[in-house]
Order: sequence, then C-alpha cells, then structure tokens
Amino acid sequence: MKYMALIYAEPGSSPAYGTPEFGAFMAAYQAANEAFARDGVLVLGEALETASTATTLRVRGGKPETMDGPFADSKEQLGGFYIFDCANLDDALRYAAMIPTASYGAVEVRPIQNFG
Repeated sequence: MKYMALIYAEPGSSPAYGTPEFGAFMAAYQAANEAFARDGVLVLGEALETASTATTLRVRGGKPETMDGPFADSKEQLGGFYIFDCANLDDALRYAAMIPTASYGAVEVRPIQNFG
C-alpha cells in the first residue's frame, strides 16, 4: 500500500542555510533517502518552495478563483512530502520517523486511496 508522508514545520525552525547545523540536517536527509531507497519503499520525495509562493485555486459557479498563498492559516506549513510503498501503516510510520524534520515539526502519514 502507498502512504504519503506530509512534512510540516514552522518557517524558520530548521537550521539556517550555510551553518554547520544545516550541513548535519541535510546529511540526515541524505541518510534517510538512502535508507528509503535501499529498503525499496521510496516512490517519490520532494521539498516544496515556501508557502509564500503558493496559489490556492477554487472553482465556484464554474469559474476558477485564485488567491495568493496557502488557504490554511497555521503556524506550521507544508514543506515537502514522501510517498512510501509499505506493507502496512506501522512500516510507513517507521520510515516517516526517519524524516529529520519530524524532530522539530510534524509528519502526517496518510494512506493513498486505490480506486482500482
């Protein structure tokens, strides 16, 4: 079954670019990515641009309406995601716990619906 791990954190809570802490942070992501690939569970994973670059779209009365930025007003913002192919939720949670941002942000894990 496929699971999506949505990575949330407050802006500015991760180590600053160019610092030794940032290097260690990125090394932890590299190690996690290698483990996901080695174990054959990684389907896809990407970081997202900041929420200020987002556009929210709704169709109302048959007409598209857009607004700049994310719709949800929260301190934590979606910063990236992984899609894992795991046997069960426990395995997906085990891999999600390896995502470095989980140590100061949050990782939401959801099964992906299979309509087939």
